[in-house]
Amino acid sequence: MSTPVPTLPTTLPDVDVPARARAGAASIVLTRTSDGAGPALIGPGGDDLTPDWVDAVGLTGKAGEVLPGPLGSATAWVVGIGAGKPEHWRTAGAALARAIDAGLAADPEASATAAVHLPDDTTADEAALLARGLRLGGYRYRVTEEEPEPRLRSAALVVSDKDRRDRIAAAVRRSSTLDLATAFARDLANTPSNVKDPAWLARTAAKAAGRIAGLDTHVRDERWLADHGFGGLLAVGGGSSRPPRLLHLSWSPPDAEGPHIALVGKGITFDTGGISIKPNEGMHLMRTDMAGGAAVIAATLAIARLALPVRVTALVPCAENHVSGSAYRPGDIVRHYGGRTTEVLNTDAEGRMVLADGLVYARDLGADILVDAATLTGAMKVSLGVRIGGLFANDDEVASRLADAGASVGESWWRMPLLDQYAAEVASDIADVRQCPPGPGAITAALFLREFVGDLPWAHLDIAGPARADRTYDDVVPGASGFAARTLVEYVASYVAGPRS
Repeated sequence: MSTPVPTLPTTLPDVDVPARARAGAASIVLTRTSDGAGPALIGPGGDDLTPDWVDAVGLTGKAGEVLPGPLGSATAWVVGIGAGKPEHWRTAGAALARAIDAGLAADPEASATAAVHLPDDTTADEAALLARGLRLGGYRYRVTEEEPEPRLRSAALVVSDKDRRDRIAAAVRRSSTLDLATAFARDLANTPSNVKDPAWLARTAAKAAGRIAGLDTHVRDERWLADHGFGGLLAVGGGSSRPPRLLHLSWSPPDAEGPHIALVGKGITFDTGGISIKPNEGMHLMRTDMAGGAAVIAATLAIARLALPVRVTALVPCAENHVSGSAYRPGDIVRHYGGRTTEVLNTDAEGRMVLADGLVYARDLGADILVDAATLTGAMKVSLGVRIGGLFANDDEVASRLADAGASVGESWWRMPLLDQYAAEVASDIADVRQCPPGPGAITAALFLREFVGDLPWAHLDIAGPARADRTYDDVVPGASGFAARTLVEYVASYVAGPRS
């Protein structure tokens, strides 16, 4: 019998923008830090928050501070937005969602709905970030026999003025699509690998895509892969009893403008390291080694839901890197799709093997720009830590668009160099290239991938650090973070308005 997993996608709280609060909703008062003495209450409400109460509870207004209102008060929660920077609004929403969830766990009869009366100077972007925190801050993935605890069900961002309400509602609705993408990427990456084999990942993505008009799906099995020469994907997946798959999503709207963009995501559903086996410590986290593929899948669904008029091809080579008599070996020479050969030096560097096939295939499908996303190297985690993604690119405009897209959705990227002094090290004595050239690991991995992109503009997103979290911060909770999904959506959207001036 298969292991039960939560129903995917995870249901997120509804956030709408009405003119008045619903009856029974918990009333929320916002407060910010102040240059003067004590915090500043902002927006409607809070008349019952006396100076004595503020002093007694030590209210500061800092971002993410959440305190219950006075006993018997009409105010259920007081929430700090700090100095009101964009990231503070998201932090505040996430902290509020977690506080409400904790309150419901202690008292299931408490209200599972909340009403935040937005101050008159709240921008549409700020409201959308508050909504993002409310939706994602309480995200949870658990496989358990216990009944789910009650959680925040809905929130209202109350705006009385109609024109402002319409603008804010539009921003909140658009943000919802990106938030759903983040949550679905988390769902896919969090799913345990006894359930999530290559066929499951491709099938689950295809099922989700099938609900969106105009989004075409193909799932290629191991026979098709062999017939078409996908040697990298077949080599990596050859050690598992659960054969590889290639997921191909195609979004080709009739009003498409700008370039044809290919998104290629690493879909390693579990990574033992193969014959170059990993240490036991931390190996359980390798269920999230397809987080790049999850981000590509979720982003493509969101692009189609938003009906962005840009042609997008998404490719996710899915494989399980396992140990067996049929596993590929150090010293093997693998022929990739398109004919280029790789000398294998380390079977734990499997992500670049499958991405190489995907990048060349994307070229054959007529892509104008290539972007790949992968939990590729531990070296990237050492270099940038766990909250910043590494961005490599052979094209300044692509790099700039990706960095700007990330900044707009709260995902940080740092552009890394493609150092030419290491490029010669990629060549092999007995094959076209070698898989693990000497030198700085993240950079040489990117240089290896560059060998397969031809003359096309290309970017490589190494998300080994921020793809998973071991603690709560902002709207992120322990487990898969969904990092890069929102960036990819906004990157594609950046071409809708035409070329930059």
